This record gives sequence, C-alpha cells and structure tokens, in this order.
Amino acid sequence: MGLVRAVGVRDGGAALPHGFWAAVRVWLEKPQVANRRLCGAAIEVEGTVALGEGGEESSSFAAVWGSEEQGERVASAGAAELGRLWREVCAQLSPEHGRLPPPVTPWAWPDPRAELRAVLRTLLPRARPAGPPAPPMKELAVQDVYNGTVTFLPLEENSEGKYKIKKCNIYQIQLVYIKDEEWSVSVVAPFPEDWFSDGIAYPKLAWLENELLSKLAKWSVEQKPSEFKSTLSLISVAKYSKVYQDLKEKYKEMVKVWPEVTDPEKFVYEDVAIATYLLHSGRGIDVRRRKIWDMYGSGTHLEESTIMPGDTHLFPDTDWLIGNHSDELTPWIPVIAARSSYSCRYFVLPCCFFDFYGKYSRRQSKKTQYREYLDFVAQVGFVCGFNVEEDCLRIPSTKRVSLIGKSRTYPPAEHALIDKQITQYINTHQTCALLMCNRKVACNHKDHSDVCKEASSELPENETKTAGTIWMPGFQPREKVEQIRNCASLPRDFVDDVVLSVANLLLNAASQNSCSDMRDGNTNTWNQGESLSLKEVAEHLHKETLKRLKSEYGGLQTLLKNNHQVFEVLNGRVHIRDWRKEKPSRKTKPEVKRRLSAEAFKTRLCWFFIHHPDGCSLPSESCPYAHGTEELRQSQKIKKKKNIQ
Repeated sequence: MGLVRAVGVRDGGAALPHGFWAAVRVWLEKPQVANRRLCGAAIEVEGTVALGEGGEESSSFAAVWGSEEQGERVASAGAAELGRLWREVCAQLSPEHGRLPPPVTPWAWPDPRAELRAVLRTLLPRARPAGPPAPPMKELAVQDVYNGTVTFLPLEENSEGKYKIKKCNIYQIQLVYIKDEEWSVSVVAPFPEDWFSDGIAYPKLAWLENELLSKLAKWSVEQKPSEFKSTLSLISVAKYSKVYQDLKEKYKEMVKVWPEVTDPEKFVYEDVAIATYLLHSGRGIDVRRRKIWDMYGSGTHLEESTIMPGDTHLFPDTDWLIGNHSDELTPWIPVIAARSSYSCRYFVLPCCFFDFYGKYSRRQSKKTQYREYLDFVAQVGFVCGFNVEEDCLRIPSTKRVSLIGKSRTYPPAEHALIDKQITQYINTHQTCALLMCNRKVACNHKDHSDVCKEASSELPENETKTAGTIWMPGFQPREKVEQIRNCASLPRDFVDDVVLSVANLLLNAASQNSCSDMRDGNTNTWNQGESLSLKEVAEHLHKETLKRLKSEYGGLQTLLKNNHQVFEVLNGRVHIRDWRKEKPSRKTKPEVKRRLSAEAFKTRLCWFFIHHPDGCSLPSESCPYAHGTEELRQSQKIKKKKNIQ
C-alpha cells in the first residue's frame, strides 16, 4: 500500500504547477501554519544535487553540490554537509538500483546529469504544558521538479554524528497533470503499516490525508503574493523558539496577576515575543507609568518621561533605539537614531499611524493604509542613511511588521550632508501637513515636491530650519494622563437623564405605531416607538448636554450603544430595542460567553419594567433583567478562564 490519498485540483487561472511549488515552500518554511504543534522550521542548508556526474552510468547516486544556486544563507560548510548527507541517504535508500523503495516514484532518468533540489530543515516543536519539551527533528526534503514530487526523509542522528533515515515515516507529495485544467495532488507513503506518530513532528497518516493534503491543494491554486515578508526572516528561528519558550515559562505567572485592564494573555505573550526578538539589556521610557512596572525587579530600568524630538533627547551611548508601539514618535525613531551616533541602530514596530507633525494622511489609494504607512516609515529610514530591513514578528497582533536599521548607507565623513538631508525631508513633510490641514491638498510622495516648494515660501523662516533644540515646532506628545472618553466616566444620573429623554422622544414620535405581541392567543400592543436619525435625536437635546457629550469619544452614539438594554443603533438610526425579537443564544456560543450570560441573569433592573408606559415586552421569567428589586440577584465577578501553556 503506497497511495494514501489524492485530491483533485481544478486550475482555471493557470496557477499550476508554480502554485504547487509555492505551497510546498510554505510547508517547508512555515509548517506551523498547518501543524499547530510546531512553532516553525529552520532551513539549515539547501541546494542542488545531481544524479550522476560526467554522463557515466552508475548503480548508485553520486552526490554533487550545485554551484549555481547556493543562495546567501548557504556557506561552504553547509554545502559540504549537504553533500555528505546526500551520500549517506542514497546509500541507505537503494544501494543496488539507485532508486527509492517502490511505490515512491523512482528517480531513474535517462540523463544522469539531471538535478534535484535538496533542503535540510529542522522541525521545531512547541512547548508542551506538561512534561519535557519535544526535541527538534531533522528532515531532508528532495524536490524533483521535472516529475512534480517532493519527498520527505526523516532523519535520526546516531552517537557518531551520522544520520539514519527513519524509513517508516518517509512520505512524498505528488502533483500530476490529468487533462485540460484538471490536476491531482496526492500523498504517498511507502510503509503505511509501520508509520510512527508522536503527535507532534510526526502526525498520524490520517492528518496527512485530511489536513495537510487539503491545505496544499488549496494553497496551490490560491497562493497570492503577500505584501509582507515571512515571519522571522532575519533571525534564527531555532534560537528564537528556544528563547521564547524559556521567557514564556518565566513570565507565565504574570498572566494570573495582571494589574492592567487590557487582555493579559495578548499583552504578556506579545511582549515576550518582542523581547525574544530583541533580547539585550537596556532601559525603557514611556510617557506614562504602567501598573505592571511594580512587578519587575530592580534589574529592570524603566523611566516615566516625555521625549520631544530634538537635540536634548539624543542617545549617543546607545547601541539600539527601539520603538515598540511608539505612536507619535514612530517616524522620529530613525531620525533620533541617525543623530544620536553613527553606531546607533534602530528597531521600530509601527502601530498607530503618525507623521512627523500629527496623524498620518493617506497619499496613495492603491495600497492598504498599513502598507503605505510602513513604506513611509521605511522611507524615513532610507533618508536618514540606513539600510532598512523588514521582518514580520510572531505576535498576536494585526500590526506585526517591524522595520530595522542596522547599517548605514554612507561613511561617517558624510554625516553633516545626511543631517541636512534629514532636515529638508522633515520640513517638506511639515509643509505638506500644513497644506493638507489648511487647503486639504493631497500630497503624494512621488509628485509633491513642486507643491511643497511653492508652499515653503509661505512659512516663517524659523520654521523651515531646525528650530534650535526642537526639530518640529508644534509637535504634540501623548498626554501624561490618559483621558477616558468613551462615555464610561460620565455620572450615572446624567446618563439616565439622557436615556430617558431619548426614549420618550422615540415613544412620543409614534403614538399610533405599535407592535403586536401574541400571548395566550390574544393580541396585545406594545409601543416600540419610532426610529429617528442621530441628527434628529441630537436636535432635541439641550445644547449643554450635547456639548458635554462631544467631549467624549463617540459622543451621543457611544452613549446610546453603551445602553444596549434600551436602544439599538442601526445605520445611523436610533430604535428602542424590542427584546421579543432578540435571537436566542446559540448552543455553539463559546463557553465563557455562555457562562457570562448565565451569571449576569437578573443582576440589573429592567429599564422597561420601570420606565416604559407599557412595561416590559417580555414576561418576567423570560426577561434577562429583574422585574422589581425582589428578583435581583447578586452580581458575581466573572473570571476569564486562562489557558496557560
């Protein structure tokens, strides 16, 4: 038995066979996207190997390292290792006939000089909640592009440092052309009866059949070029995984005692991942002190301080300047690094979109806003004289692309020239920011120079040069005290008055409008009121009330949405909520949300029972809110279940 399973693939967009090899590359470099029990793979060495040499026939394979396509990451030592490994593998597979065991497709070509592509990778398991960590596993993947196959040869290293093939776990992925636009992707295993599964690096054959094969088939015809690089493309994945697991184990208890209001699992493990990528000693500066700081020891150097881009905030003795979600300082990080010292490097993880002067305004509609902003920050780095590299971190965030400046594009003697170039670039963007603010003129990076030259004459002379110690007059850092503006800090009596006023407005607007409710076969009316636009509602409120609401993020709409027991806001219109129309909770609702709903039942008074002229539209036993104080239950604090790994 050799063929495990085949899946038909229809290629209407001429993606195959190139899409198949792109899918194979994903499985080689990023196996964790299919096998969640892996945290990645490290490509140790790769290159071409030949079947024969000089055209002579041979009963066994001869290993020859290809010299044409070695790639940057392949050194001479790696080439020698791959050649030695290939000879060992070939000797173990078929010393008599020079081919893999049937039914795996044999590599017996008429031309003995034909080449194969060999990739040596190390599979990196995730840490297990209990028990010792699983060891890394090595595999040799051999790609036969001509025949559309890639064979995975699991390797075990003996005490002498030589590798032995784990023959029972050899498997091959094949692409076969059928006809017209029809292809087939299949998995072949020569020894299915002996297949060994450890549940991590070696999944069960059923997993190869149902999970991996379906993903490869899908990727083969749906591969789209990504805007971003692969994750962790600039560092050793193996080293990163080891350090990450160590730090995660060290700080996992912090999740249980997290003092902030944010999600502990997201922020703790995100910071652990970023720290793993950047690990070295240093000091941290933030405009606001965080509660979590009290949990660190004396060896952690943290400062509560405001950084203003200028001569007084340079770091001449610093090796790395790191901007982790640095908001309005993000585009300034390369500038500060460039002006701190020639040896200062930088790392920045852009999140919120800021220009030098304020909020970043889009200039190109053909890119996503995130891609455009990353290109802008990268351009700042280039202007500052850095060779800018991009990498994608493994963090639980949609904003996970980092920009890194490790080396300079100019010699130290040209520092003054680069500094002048930086000043001109900043002033140009300040001019554009003022134009867009006052005239709403859109500036494009490629064609805004003429507009900026025209506008620069309108600025005072002291604003077209570096202004003493401050590089950007008018720069606004974040406020030291974070303002809470989501209507949550408004007094309860003020909120209750607004809710009652808006509800009465909707009820009185539809004295003739009623909803039918069937109870015991009788038709009863319950006034749901009319729907009004937010603008119409605002016109009926007092000016002082509106002024107070405008100081809150979201204003009137946020207040009404916060009071979802009474209102629903749909497409800019305000409705009184009719609880008879609410859909019942799905049985598939996550366990935590189901528990939240159950624990919150009858812990608050029903607004309709108290204030609506027709009372509540639901009977007491069906209403999630209390009909009177006698039904009130004591509120319980719901603790979210944590999954600590």
